[in-house]
Amino acid sequence: MDAFSALADPTRRRIVEILARGALPAGRIAGAFDSARPTISRHLRVLREAGLVRVSAVAQERRYELQGPELAKAEGWLARHRRFWEQHLNALQRHLENEHE
Repeated sequence: MDAFSALADPTRRRIVEILARGALPAGRIAGAFDSARPTISRHLRVLREAGLVRVSAVAQERRYELQGPELAKAEGWLARHRRFWEQHLNALQRHLENEHE
């Protein structure tokens, strides 16, 4: 699964937002949701398989943290498309403003 497919799910996007503040054990992540722990574990697995998070064992905990390369690839793709749309929407705005003068 690629980054965009993984991030298509709102629960997984929320997990990424939570992990943006720093690494957390799986239990703390699950505690932020009303869903059952196995459901959140499946979401974490999808994010891990997409290369968006990595897991490490600390004592008896599994700690999750964001993993940069796949997030950077997704951000690069979004940045290219954002520039395209900003340019076109700005041109449309100028056109509409000129039309109303």
